[in-house]
Amino acid sequence: MIRGHCACKRVSFEVDGDILDFGHCHCSICRRLHGAAYATFAGVKRSLFRYLKGEADVRVYRSSPRNDRVFCAHCGSPILVDPKTEPTRLYLSMSAVEGDPPRPAGYHAWVSSKAPWHDIADDLPQFREWN
Repeated sequence: MIRGHCACKRVSFEVDGDILDFGHCHCSICRRLHGAAYATFAGVKRSLFRYLKGEADVRVYRSSPRNDRVFCAHCGSPILVDPKTEPTRLYLSMSAVEGDPPRPAGYHAWVSSKAPWHDIADDLPQFREWN
């Protein structure tokens, strides 16, 4: 079971399943929306995700034709990315996930638009675009 919440705790969620995909996205959109060198996401089965509370407090921002970003309307915390090209998956923002759930080996995506001031200092696979 994976659980998580936003910073103000008005929105909380759970996934009755495992993390299937684990990646660090370096695209300019993720960097801007997360205020960091990259954003880390956990891919889960959409059918196993549910809000525990605060669903009325979430807002959606279409960041691209491919992705909707879901965030808390009160504190602005990123909750997840809803990829329109993957109808069976959601990508949880690891910044909202509680604890240290088991996950597969990670990777770096969109390194072609990585922040020039950030050096990737691990041996994880790197992809120019999304894996």
